[in-house]
Amino acid sequence: MNKAALSYWEIGEKVSLRDAFGRILCYLGSRRSDFYLFDADVAGGTGSKPFVEQFPNRVFQFGIAEQNAMAAAAGFTTTKLIPVVNGFSVFAIMRSHEQFRTAVAYANRNVKVCCSHLGVDVGPDGATAQMLEDLAVARSIPNVTVVVPADANEFMMAFPKVLDHPGPVYLRIGRSPAPIIFNEEHDFKIGKATIMRQGKDVCLIATGVMAARALEASRVLEKEGISARVVNLSTIKPLDEATLLDAARETGAVVTAEDHNRLGGMGSAVCELLAQNCPVPVEMVAVNDRFGCSGEPDELAAHFRLTPEAIVKAAQRVLERKNGN
Repeated sequence: MNKAALSYWEIGEKVSLRDAFGRILCYLGSRRSDFYLFDADVAGGTGSKPFVEQFPNRVFQFGIAEQNAMAAAAGFTTTKLIPVVNGFSVFAIMRSHEQFRTAVAYANRNVKVCCSHLGVDVGPDGATAQMLEDLAVARSIPNVTVVVPADANEFMMAFPKVLDHPGPVYLRIGRSPAPIIFNEEHDFKIGKATIMRQGKDVCLIATGVMAARALEASRVLEKEGISARVVNLSTIKPLDEATLLDAARETGAVVTAEDHNRLGGMGSAVCELLAQNCPVPVEMVAVNDRFGCSGEPDELAAHFRLTPEAIVKAAQRVLERKNGN
């Protein structure tokens, strides 16, 4: 059995998180025997196919029956083994919502739900596969931890900690290639945000694919004489309240950026925290309460204003509000 060291990608490369999913599944599969894959006939689409081929006896195939997979996973936890439910988010989170809420979360079962096809970054698969509501759904369910890695390297660091974390976890898997922004020295912790760049004028809080775009936006703002702090919020629930509140107090203005509906997602979670503890002007860069459409990921990012340029403009707007203009 191959037990080669885990290899990470170089900063600047573009890699899909589903490639990272396949790599870390196989790496851990040869080192620990306590998790099984519950697949809904989407191993090729989610990146888990290498694990299916290498460890066929540790895979339960449910076909296009996500509700059955979720309910079975809840029961499987009584064996003390860990079920990893793998699917497209629009089906695994929405179609099997009742089973996730009641059989898994209500009973606080140790199920890990790992889903791909998130946001408009899905690309050509179109509106029905572009899940723009999953963060709102998952974070509103008690007992559920919500993790959104920014790149493939962070995903590989997050996955073993997700397996070791007690209780239900929802983990986002990106579909399209995303820039690598973390090296192997990055210290990922569930519930802990990462300050990627210091700044004093405005704080850009981003999650998932938007983290790299926020970094790019901060470099543009720097040329305009604006010092932008960049925070990668890779855990949506529980929030790293201390880091977020410090950022709000020290900069006095916040921009949130996510590939998700502006209602109920990461931006909403941040606004809820700030409204109760440190009210400051906030601008949200997100999909403006509508369904997606088919196109290439970069085209859709531009169409839905999820670009570095959109983050720059949001920062300029929030600074005008901060300064009373």
